[in-house]
Amino acid sequence: MKKTIFFVIVAIFTLSSTIAFASKADKNSETDKSAVPVKTENKLSDEEIDRITKRVEEIRKMDKSDLTGTEKIELKSELKEMKENVKKAGGTIYIGGATLVLIIILVLLLV
Repeated sequence: MKKTIFFVIVAIFTLSSTIAFASKADKNSETDKSAVPVKTENKLSDEEIDRITKRVEEIRKMDKSDLTGTEKIELKSELKEMKENVKKAGGTIYIGGATLVLIIILVLLLV
């Protein structure tokens, strides 16, 4: 009796694990977003930085209460584009959680 219960439990765990591993992975999963390659070639010049800074200050000082909805959307999209350009040129490196743990373990083992 104990053997059959054991085999039934093992069979349930085995069959359920194959379903979990066989599922189709989402194309936009978190692991894809956690590591972003860095392009250091896209550095912004001082003139571009000054131009972006002045434009952002202009937009912040604007009285947005008299703008229409489409104008507000255009301003928002312009700010997003500038933010993306600055982020791309910033040269930041994103390290995922699993990668960080692996690096820490390697450092501890090698030291």
